[in-house]
Amino acid sequence: MYAVVTTGGKQYRVEAGSELVIERLAEEAGASVTFDRVLLIGDGEAVTIGTPTVDGASVSGTVLREELGPKLIIFKFKQKATYRRTRGHRQHLVRVRIDEINASGKKAAAKADKAEPKKAEPKKAEPEKASASASTKASASASTDDSAKPARARKPAAAKADADAPAKPAARRSRAKKAESKE
Repeated sequence: MYAVVTTGGKQYRVEAGSELVIERLAEEAGASVTFDRVLLIGDGEAVTIGTPTVDGASVSGTVLREELGPKLIIFKFKQKATYRRTRGHRQHLVRVRIDEINASGKKAAAKADKAEPKKAEPKKAEPEKASASASTKASASASTDDSAKPARARKPAAAKADADAPAKPAARRSRAKKAESKE
């Protein structure tokens, strides 16, 4: 069963057990909320459309927490006037969990959380087979890699300078040091 609810000037399609992020409400976290403006209720093939709302229908939920929306940057700019203004804004929002949908006598409640789902145990392979298959894969990949790429030729290493050779002069010398060396 699902419903279309109006809150904060927007319409939301909700189901029992779903979470919804809506405009800020006055309630605190943990408080229950009832949405009376239900525009449509669908139950399988049967759809009830309100004019403008469905009579006797309501959706109840629980406020989980308050949040801030994404940061919006407002940048004002005027040409040839050196006018630039930057502002930021984050909308205040509330996350609500929908508990049940009441439709004039029919109720659709959220399913209770299951205790703990069973964890699937990882398959244990025999160590001998695993190591043998890994080594064959490694040798197969090595043979394909060698044939695909030729070996890279390296340049010969530069010859080292002899200890007897004079050291290179400094790149920059002040005028005073040049004058001293000429004398």
